[in-house]
Amino acid sequence: MRGIQAAAASAAIVVLGGGSAAAQVVPDVGARATLNVGGPAVCTSILEFVTTACQVSAYGVRLYGTIDVGGGYQTNGAPLDRSAQTGLTYFPQKMNNGGKFQVSPNALGASNVGVQINEPLARGWSFVAQLETSFDPATVFLADGPGSLRDAVGVPLGQARGVSDSSVDGSFYNSLGFFGIGSDTFGTLTLLRQGSLMRDATIAYDPIPSYAFSLVGATGPVSGGGDTENVRATTALKYRVNVGDWRFAVFGQFGGYDLGNSAKGTFQGDVGADFHVGPGVVSADVIAGHTRDAIAEALSGYKVDPATGLGIAGSPAAGVTATISDNTNVMAVAKYATDRVTLYAGWEWMQFANPSDPVSAFTDISGFAFPVTGVTSISNTGFPRDKILQVAWTGARYDITRTLSVAAAYYHYWQNDFSNAGTIAGTKVTCADVSTALSSCAGAQDAGSILLDWQFAPKWDTYIGTMYTRLNGGIDSGFLARDNWATTAGLRLRW
Repeated sequence: MRGIQAAAASAAIVVLGGGSAAAQVVPDVGARATLNVGGPAVCTSILEFVTTACQVSAYGVRLYGTIDVGGGYQTNGAPLDRSAQTGLTYFPQKMNNGGKFQVSPNALGASNVGVQINEPLARGWSFVAQLETSFDPATVFLADGPGSLRDAVGVPLGQARGVSDSSVDGSFYNSLGFFGIGSDTFGTLTLLRQGSLMRDATIAYDPIPSYAFSLVGATGPVSGGGDTENVRATTALKYRVNVGDWRFAVFGQFGGYDLGNSAKGTFQGDVGADFHVGPGVVSADVIAGHTRDAIAEALSGYKVDPATGLGIAGSPAAGVTATISDNTNVMAVAKYATDRVTLYAGWEWMQFANPSDPVSAFTDISGFAFPVTGVTSISNTGFPRDKILQVAWTGARYDITRTLSVAAAYYHYWQNDFSNAGTIAGTKVTCADVSTALSSCAGAQDAGSILLDWQFAPKWDTYIGTMYTRLNGGIDSGFLARDNWATTAGLRLRW
């Protein structure tokens, strides 16, 4: 858990704008800076690399990475998928069913490898850049969320692997790929593939920033302002600057689908600050944004029992549907950190409306063509009424010792009823008939988790934790199982 402490302590200062320009280069969830505990600054042998906090760097270029792998048991799980960013679905997806012991990769975050550059240009100015790819350490396949959906087409529900949409696209820089200029006084400006401001905020303000123990970390809509494919943009501009205790940031995407993005345009703004209160520091940020013609991909064709709203196990996925929408969001996050205890809270409001510019054809970030008869389709009318999705979370972390910590968190999602009457298996239904019959019915999702983490060496930590998730209402429509208890233990190397 010490790695999470390092991330949380640095996030409000580094991720959200404090610190030097060089520190603005932010790796993905799980790729945290390790503790600087003894040893040389630059590694000179394999033994030093394994046993000390030395870095693999030269001439302002640093090679970094994370390998996170373990094992676990889920009461309603799905088999490992080689392309999905998380590897496993640690919270319920439609295909999750039945108890499963299996290899559990990326539980605390994405396994990745990358290069950071911080080259001084003049007094107080630096050139910064970062290139990063994430992968499944169990299969060594590059992460590709939309590609994982394609692999599940035609596979019966109940036999499908744990696939899910995401913003990683199978490329050699599927996570990050940007460059920019940083100034100790005037802030940092970066260009090209990078994460959204909401992504930065969830890393900083989630009690357990992870895939296996956090509903915020495991579900991309929170970091994407509505849709998981918008967690990152390939052609983006991000600017951060500090003014005293205050910080300000803007994020914008230029270019559309043809430049490798999952929307035609995005704009976000962030205002935050740090204040000393009693023995600790209060950090808070408010972020607002709007995304035009955003893409969300999902398997289509699974049949639903109109009497229960549950999925029918043998029904195959007929294809992949891209739902296009205009998304607007507001996020407010805060934490209070003392020497040993940190308290967290967050909330986000997301509005989904039919697109302002209906889309007839496009190629997604994974190179997948839409529409292709019998394989892919496009929906521009997924929201007959505006969908309102909200999420709230809270939690705490306690540092038992300098290297041993425990954290606990609670997450709650809820959505409104944005449906019109629908027809399932030839039967006309409404949400008043069966609250789970349509995915557009009102519904909720709850999760609670706890994690114990021990950093036994500068680059190594081992952990064990569990997360219980429960669905109801429209959020549960079409699922084989309505809950999942995922317990995971693992080992992580970060350099």
